[in-house]
Formats: sequence, C-alpha cells, structure tokens
Amino acid sequence: MLEKTTRMNYLFDFYQALLTPKQRNYMELYYLEDYSLGEISELFQVSRQAVYDNIKRTEAMLETYEEKLHLYDRFEKRNRVLEQMEDIIADKELETLVQQLKEID
Repeated sequence: MLEKTTRMNYLFDFYQALLTPKQRNYMELYYLEDYSLGEISELFQVSRQAVYDNIKRTEAMLETYEEKLHLYDRFEKRNRVLEQMEDIIADKELETLVQQLKEID
C-alpha cells in the first residue's frame, strides 16, 4: 500500500496540471493530507462512494498519462543513474556537478 501511495504522490506531482480542480482537491486531500473518504465526503457534501469513484477514475487517468508521457519512469531512471554516479565519484568537482543536476528537478 505504501508503494502505491508513493507512486500516486509522484504521478500527482507530475500530472496534476492535467486534472480538474475537483480531481486535484480529492487527490491532494486523500494522498497528501491523509484524509479518509468519509472526511472528504463531509467536506464536499457528497457521498463517500462519489469520492471513492472520483479518486479511482483519477488514479486511472494518472496511470494513463504516465503510460503515454513516461515522466515518472524517466525520473526514476535519472535518480538511479545519479545514485550510481554518486557511488563512483571520487572527484569533488564531479560531485558538485551531480548535486547541481539533482537540484534541477
């Protein structure tokens, strides 16, 4: 479950601009603020089922965006390469460049 939550948080970070304000609100409250479905339903005065359905549809949309755009996949690959580079760095100047590369994202 933690792995799914982490993935959804990253996908949300990458693709939130493509979501409607309502989708963004529900996802932010559910995944980032750790609200329950019941708490969100009370806040927006809708049924718990409506919140659940919206979140599930939004999760599917985020996965579809990732399948097409691969932003999260490239982010993970870049991080793996950076970690490998850090492991073999001996030159302080190269380490500084790697740190600058990390700060870009």
